[in-house]
Amino acid sequence: MTEVFNRVEVKETRRALRSEMPQAEVLVWARLRRKQVLGCRFRRQYSVGAYVLDFYCPAIKLAVEIDGDSHLGEEAQANDRERQTSIEALGIRFLRFTNGEVFNKLDGVIDTVREAAMGCGMGHDPL
Repeated sequence: MTEVFNRVEVKETRRALRSEMPQAEVLVWARLRRKQVLGCRFRRQYSVGAYVLDFYCPAIKLAVEIDGDSHLGEEAQANDRERQTSIEALGIRFLRFTNGEVFNKLDGVIDTVREAAMGCGMGHDPL
């Protein structure tokens, strides 16, 4: 599986991304870490193939991406669609949120992640 997931050659990139997380990702990570959502263990800056996901739960194959302003242009959106299609082809479900959604509706973002996790067969939320 290391040919696809968390490849060694992307390790330094993942490490750099973790140390330089944008504020929106910091807020989401504070709510996903330590199995706070249905006991699911999310990892941050997890690589899948040639891509690095913002957050990923291997147990339920759920990716969560937080998109900043750099994702607004047509070319960036086309790249995001191609990236998402490649990741979904591996059987991974994909959730995408904007920075604005995180800053203005963080509880709603986390509720959406929780609903997706429930749809993947996870048990009851321990909260």
